[in-house]
Amino acid sequence: MDPSDKNRDLASLPDQDPHRVTLDRERNLEAAIGQEVRDFRQAKRITVRELSEQTGLSLGMLSKIENGITSPSLKTLQLLADALSVPVTALFRRYEENREVIHTKAGEGVEIIREGTRAGHQYRMLGHIGANSSGVFTEPYIITLSHESDVFPTFQHDGLELLYVLQGQVKYRHGSELYHLCPGDSLFFDADAPHGPEILVDLPVKFLAVISYKNPAT
Repeated sequence: MDPSDKNRDLASLPDQDPHRVTLDRERNLEAAIGQEVRDFRQAKRITVRELSEQTGLSLGMLSKIENGITSPSLKTLQLLADALSVPVTALFRRYEENREVIHTKAGEGVEIIREGTRAGHQYRMLGHIGANSSGVFTEPYIITLSHESDVFPTFQHDGLELLYVLQGQVKYRHGSELYHLCPGDSLFFDADAPHGPEILVDLPVKFLAVISYKNPAT
């Protein structure tokens, strides 16, 4: 995907109504401001009523702002920022963050080498997003097992993992338990315990694996 496509203004797309795009952007901005106001208020451990008393804004107005229903004026934003002891720009932080998206067409993705590759597993990475405010890395894979040598029940790594079986059947170990997984079955687990396919019941086995783990730098 051309990186420049990610930053292309939605209004430039031929099948978008510019008026609708403007409304959507305004709603997104209102929701982002409202979420920041709520987060800062809760961090200060004050109620909506207490914030109302400090700013002179009505309870109804504050409710609309926090729920992204109304667009506050600059004067209102300044009142809120002063009461919350933050700069006005902090109320726009969530809206200004870069929101990544990765579109991978069918059959595409990058084949990579992971610990299980030596056991014959084929890993096709569908994307990687880690540079975000959550401090969490997420990696989705399509994993294909096609030979008896694919048995390898002793993976261990940080984070959480979700498996969703697309094809075939496998008995998958997690710790001391063995789970018989069929198409449509899922397994969500702490990946720090030993885990992996132990008995390949019906080949080939193909499943979606989503691994999430904390950014070591955070």
